[in-house]
Amino acid sequence: MVCMANSIAASKSGLEIIDKARKRKGWNKDAPIWIEAASVSRPTLQRFWRKEAIRQENFVAICKAVGIESWEEIVDNTPTQQAASYMEFIVYDDAWVGRETLIEQLSDKVRSSSRVLLLVGITGIGKTALAERLVEELRGKWTELRDNFEDDKKASDFASIAQQWLEKSGETVPNEERKPEPLLRRLIKRLRENRYLILMDSLEYLLTGNEEDGWGDFADEWWGEFFISFLAESDCQSRFILTSQDLPTRFEKAECDRYKNLWYCQLLKGLEVSEQVKLFQKAELDGELELAHTPLRIIGEVYDGHPLALRTIVGEIRGSYGGKVSAYWKANSRYIEEVKKAIDEARNQGIIRGNEDRWQLASYTTVLRRKVKERIERTFERLKNDVYDAYILLCITSIYRCEVQESWWLSHLEDEGYNEEQQKAAMQSLWERYLVEDAGIDDEDERLVRQHNLIRSVALEHLKQLGGNNE
Repeated sequence: MVCMANSIAASKSGLEIIDKARKRKGWNKDAPIWIEAASVSRPTLQRFWRKEAIRQENFVAICKAVGIESWEEIVDNTPTQQAASYMEFIVYDDAWVGRETLIEQLSDKVRSSSRVLLLVGITGIGKTALAERLVEELRGKWTELRDNFEDDKKASDFASIAQQWLEKSGETVPNEERKPEPLLRRLIKRLRENRYLILMDSLEYLLTGNEEDGWGDFADEWWGEFFISFLAESDCQSRFILTSQDLPTRFEKAECDRYKNLWYCQLLKGLEVSEQVKLFQKAELDGELELAHTPLRIIGEVYDGHPLALRTIVGEIRGSYGGKVSAYWKANSRYIEEVKKAIDEARNQGIIRGNEDRWQLASYTTVLRRKVKERIERTFERLKNDVYDAYILLCITSIYRCEVQESWWLSHLEDEGYNEEQQKAAMQSLWERYLVEDAGIDDEDERLVRQHNLIRSVALEHLKQLGGNNE
């Protein structure tokens, strides 16, 4: 794993140097001009002043913005016990860009009343990276713990994880208390009385369901009982950050409604255009970025700002093409321009059906197939195994190049013999797995829906495998 070990804090003597430097400039301790010059958030600058560890890149920028080039003299080099409790970051790194406003909003929620923060969205959209970035932003007087549930060989039942967390926290759990109910009581007490920041990644692997009751409930009911108990506490010092491709529906049931101010769900979408530009600039690529029709801007648009896909492409340009965007574009533009043309035809000429489209956004290079398509294929496989009707709906509606009325999607299931209840259940499953995107309401007061371009690219392949294009 890649450890974000470059988190450093200022010493007391170092802050005295910084304080004199900022006074010479006439800046307050959280002056907007300082924040802008260092390209950091206000909470990051505030944590710098509290002598809490922040990313080395931000630490250096804060020092240099105030005129201190020898930033090494500001660092606190005293070993601390707190540093030993920091979790390792497996995704978040120095290539991170964007989402500054969202980071500030979500970190404020965690610091205030949100005991559980849930980050949801399609695979590769940046949930884990954002979760780790938030941990970095919140880093301070917490004991940090994390678990990733994507590994099916690892125990994921509540009792096993609760025991592990308690033992990591220094507790000895007697054999007679290694059962869900006593473990729940002990864990809640520890979380209530101590400051823990816990990251639970890939929560979708803890969820299950059936056609009668729906999908998205915890396979082990004790996880649901735990989170209800955690929210029910009158006061609690600990916080959870959860990531999931699927909505854990337990949080939306009536029993959780009374705690709606204590948990928050954030749907992640792709990077905005300005964030895409920052990503390309940070990679020091030689392509033009000012005009919308330039190669890098077209790539960003066609991929809907999908962070994993864009970072994969950036890596290929830097590695296989010597940083030359023009060389990458010469080799691969036909795959990207095919999608751009189809989208433009849909929006400008009304050619919204593309039954014969064969988009290859996730597969036109070996690296894309390995890093992007394989992850999307796992999402399709889970959907196919869990909710086959929803899988069929996703495949047959991939004929649409852009947003259309939701009723159009459902009509395809009706043509296949599904009744209204079955149609709604399939659609709901896609909503709960974020495989359908809300595109607003049209002039006829009908809801518009669409597929993310990457999802459509893979869905078209699956439609072909099913042996039809649903004309």
